Amino acid sequence: MAEIFALMLSAILIENFIFSRFYGCCPFLGVSEKPATAMGMGFAVVFVMTLSSALTYAIYYLILEPFGLTYLKTIAFILAIAALVQFIEMFLRRFLPALHGALGIYLPLITTNCAVLGAALLNIQEGYDFVKSVVFGCSAGLGFTLAIVIFAGVRQKMAFCDPPRAFRGFPLILLAAGLSAMAFAGFSGLRIA
Repeated sequence: MAEIFALMLSAILIENFIFSRFYGCCPFLGVSEKPATAMGMGFAVVFVMTLSSALTYAIYYLILEPFGLTYLKTIAFILAIAALVQFIEMFLRRFLPALHGALGIYLPLITTNCAVLGAALLNIQEGYDFVKSVVFGCSAGLGFTLAIVIFAGVRQKMAFCDPPRAFRGFPLILLAAGLSAMAFAGFSGLRIA
């Protein structure tokens, strides 16, 4: 149990996909204007990462490895993730149309979000068993959600500032993202044994 907790804490804080690995920056920068939208995107990513971790584990160890097709893992994982994202998009369009409209183009971008693919590939690279793969996928998604929601709050506060003209707009957003990443870098020295 301690090993699972250490894996969770590491994926959420120490090796955060946004601030430490820099995976998934496109939706991070694009959907982080409002906390509610950021939370919705974060939960969609948690859902996709968790399911894709389970699905890609099964694909790798039940199909690709036994047949000597491990070199196809990236293509197979992308196809599995794309199918999951299509399912989520159909679900949101039908049952949560406001959230579907708020996420806009960024929901289909989860298909090519390197954070989701990165979690699936890291599970295989690290040799995690099924339970650890699912826990890592879920925890990495929670870390993504934490980062995007915190940054949405930062961006809301930035609306009230009057920066120099050269920093207005996207430069200020990138500067704030860099400062947020530096704050998370404080967790990098943390060792959990």
